[in-house]
Amino acid sequence: MTLTAVPRYDRTRITSRDGTAVVVGASVAGLTAARVLANWFDTVIVTDRDRLPDGAVARRGVPQARAPHVLWEAGRATLEDLFPGYTEEIIASGGLMIDSLRDMNVFSEWNFVAPGPTRQPMVCASRPLFEQVIRRRVLGDAGIDVRERTHVTDYLYEADAVTGVSVRPADGRTGEEIDAELVIDATGRTSRTPAWLERNGYRTPSTDEVLIDVAYSVVVIDRPTDDRRAYVRLPEQPLGRGCFVFPIEGNRWIVALAGVHGGHPPTNPGELIEFAGSLPFSETRRLLEDNSWVSEDVYHYPFPSNRRNRYEDLDRFPDGLVVVGDAIASFNPVYGQGMSVAALQALVLHHTLASEEREGIADRFFERATDVVDPAWMLAVGADFQFAETVGPKPRGTDLVNL
Repeated sequence: MTLTAVPRYDRTRITSRDGTAVVVGASVAGLTAARVLANWFDTVIVTDRDRLPDGAVARRGVPQARAPHVLWEAGRATLEDLFPGYTEEIIASGGLMIDSLRDMNVFSEWNFVAPGPTRQPMVCASRPLFEQVIRRRVLGDAGIDVRERTHVTDYLYEADAVTGVSVRPADGRTGEEIDAELVIDATGRTSRTPAWLERNGYRTPSTDEVLIDVAYSVVVIDRPTDDRRAYVRLPEQPLGRGCFVFPIEGNRWIVALAGVHGGHPPTNPGELIEFAGSLPFSETRRLLEDNSWVSEDVYHYPFPSNRRNRYEDLDRFPDGLVVVGDAIASFNPVYGQGMSVAALQALVLHHTLASEEREGIADRFFERATDVVDPAWMLAVGADFQFAETVGPKPRGTDLVNL
């Protein structure tokens, strides 16, 4: 995943601001989209059903928030462009900058990969901290109105165009209609846009679904201040088990054990340590045994399938509506692509707004977003097809890669 397919963020392309945009969902995809929209619209309204926390804590609307998250360089660079000083703010809040080629120990095919000859910086932090810093920046933008505990009940629709949203606050206040020139659906895998399309006489997007049946169990443990080690083993044949250990803020490690196609890690602490001992190297088990556990419970997260809604193939789509983030495509989380793909899609949105009139923006965005989604999809799905049990549409060339 690189920035070679999408030009970097360019403030000089911003030519005018007018109208209102609504973003449904305060995820990383929604917040980065809101930041881009604030350059082009007088008012940007972000709604979310959650109460948004002030601190770096997991929230209900991000079920995988306690799991390890990776911010690849293309994603970090894009967030830095959108929010200057983002990286420094993460580090000032306790995050770490590690060398991914030397501090990160990658185990593959029964041995550790040799460290690279150059330095490759990588920011490490918890998902709540990555998101908190973005949210703090968005909340500080005078042109963006973030409305928490607000449920979008429907799109407003007229003459083949979405013209806003109907909302209902959770506190019992009367609902209202918000007129908007553009609505962004950033509600993730549970997006109701396909069902809305069907109710209103449109075709729904075809969906590619690749079943991997992965689950991971997560704990947080204490870490010595000067120990910056990370460990990664992707699930591989024949074992189908992996682990992810990253240093995060608060002098802690976040540790995830993963298994695919039913070989799921347990949620009992003792059994989880035994599961770690089944890996072909001992470091993860030793960390779990030698360091105090911060989390009382083992957090367990199942992920049944990669899923991709092919909006780019629709021949008719309502004007004034764009779908982003996991609502377009969600990938096996062991590859850590979600936040970076979301940031790059916001970048695509920026260039789409800069290069054309707003009319027909959805078609142009969906087509251009494939430059971001295709490589991520090929990486995740292609790797998942190393397992004979993986079921779904197989991308061309996958078998050659997995020889």
